[in-house]
Amino acid sequence: MGIALIWSVIAILVRWIFYKRRGAISYDSSDQTALYIRMLGDVRVRSQVGFEPDRRGSHPYLGIDFRTLHAHAESTGSIPARRIRRLFSFQRHLLSSRFLRGAPHLNPLHILDEDYCGQAKCMLEKVGSWNFDIFLFDRLTNGNSLVTLTLYLLSHYGLIELFQLDMVKVHCFLVLVQEDYHNHNPYHNAVHAADVTQAMHCYLKEPKLAKSLTSCDILLGLLAAATHDLDHPGVNQPFLIKTNHYLAVLYRNTSVLENHHWRSAVGLLRETELLSHLPAEDRLTMERQLGSLILATDISRQNEYLSKFRTHLDQEDLCLGNASHRHFILQMALKCADICNPCRPWELSKQWSEKVTEEFFHQGDIEKKHKLEVSPLCDSENNSIADVQIGFMTYVVEPLFAEWARFSDTRLSQTMLGHLCLNKASWNAMQPEASGSSEEPESEPEPSSRALPQGSLQS
Repeated sequence: MGIALIWSVIAILVRWIFYKRRGAISYDSSDQTALYIRMLGDVRVRSQVGFEPDRRGSHPYLGIDFRTLHAHAESTGSIPARRIRRLFSFQRHLLSSRFLRGAPHLNPLHILDEDYCGQAKCMLEKVGSWNFDIFLFDRLTNGNSLVTLTLYLLSHYGLIELFQLDMVKVHCFLVLVQEDYHNHNPYHNAVHAADVTQAMHCYLKEPKLAKSLTSCDILLGLLAAATHDLDHPGVNQPFLIKTNHYLAVLYRNTSVLENHHWRSAVGLLRETELLSHLPAEDRLTMERQLGSLILATDISRQNEYLSKFRTHLDQEDLCLGNASHRHFILQMALKCADICNPCRPWELSKQWSEKVTEEFFHQGDIEKKHKLEVSPLCDSENNSIADVQIGFMTYVVEPLFAEWARFSDTRLSQTMLGHLCLNKASWNAMQPEASGSSEEPESEPEPSSRALPQGSLQS
C-alpha cells in the first residue's frame, strides 16, 4: 500500500505541475545570464520586416505560437483534450515503470495496460538492437517513449543507485523533459529525442567506449541525448535570426537553438532538484559538460568537429584514459546519434526523412506566407524529399560516419554504413519520379554550404 500511495502522489504532483507551469525566464544570480526560457505560452517573434505592430507595444511582431506551429488546422482546437490524454497516459507510465522494480499488479482492471507494458518490456530487452523501432515503442508506451526508455537505461546502467538519485525526482524530471518537447513538431519532438537516446545507448555499448567511459560519462551522455533538442520550436536558427526572435538576440545569433536546449535542460535539473544532493561544484561541472555535449550538435560547427576528429585518428593520439578525450568522443557519439536516421533500416529511415522534410517545408510555407526569404531546402516547390536526403547524406552524414567507423570499426559501424548506402540508393531511384524524369540527369552538385542548412534545421 505504501508504494502504491507514493506513485499516486507522484501522479498528482506531476499533473499539478503540468497545469501550473507557464513560460518563464530564469536568471543565474552569479552572472545574470539567462538560465532558461520555456516557450509554453504565446510566443511572439519580433521582426524587422514591416509587420503590423502588436497592440501591446511599439515593436512590429510576427505572431507565432510555437506550441501549434506545425499543428494541422483541424486539430489546433483540441489542445486541452490532448493535454488530458497525455496526463492520463502518465498513469500508464507509472504502471509500466513498476516492472522496473518488479512490483506486482493486483488490480485486474490493469489487464489491458499489462498487455501493452508486457510488449514494451519485451522491446526494452532488445533496446541495444540497431533495428529498434522507436515508433512502435512509442505507441506501446502510449506516447511515453522518452520517459520509459530513459528511465530503463538509467536503471540498466545502475546510475540511479550509483548517484543516489531520488526516484520521485527522476520521474518528475523525465516527464517534464518529455512534456517540454513540442509534439506538434513532425520531427523535433519527444520521439526523436527517444530515438537519439536509444542510438546513444548503442554507441555506449561499443567495445572502445564500454571499457573506457566512467559512470559520470554515461549519465551525461544519456541526459544530453534525452534533452539535446528540448523545447525545439520547429524552425531553424536562420529563421529565428531573420525574425529577430528574442532567443537569437539573447544568444547573439550563435548556436541559438543549442544554447536554448542546454539552458532549458539545466533549468529542469534545477527545477526538479535532481542533482541537488551532489556537491555544488560537481553539479556545476556536470551542467557545463552537459552544455558542451549539446552545443556539439550545432551543425554549423560540423566541419570543426569533423576536422578535429579526423586529425586525432590520423595521428592515432586518442587516449580514452584522458577525460578530455573521452568527453570529445561523447560529443562525436551524440553528433552521430542526432543524425543517424539515414543509417537506420529503410522502413525507419524513410519515416524520419518524411517527417523532417515535412517540418522543413512547413517552415518554408510560413516564410512565404509572411513574405520572408525562403530558407534553403524549405521550398516544397523546388525541393523533393529525395533531393534533400541525398544532399544531406552525401555532405553531412557520410563524412561523419566514415570517420566514426575508423574510430570504432565494429559490426555496428559497418551495419550503419551499409544501411546508409542502401538508403541513398533508394532515394536516388526515386529522383526521376519526383522530378518528372528529365531527359538528362543533372550532374552531381559540388560540395557547398547548401548542405549545412539541412543540418542546421535538424539540429
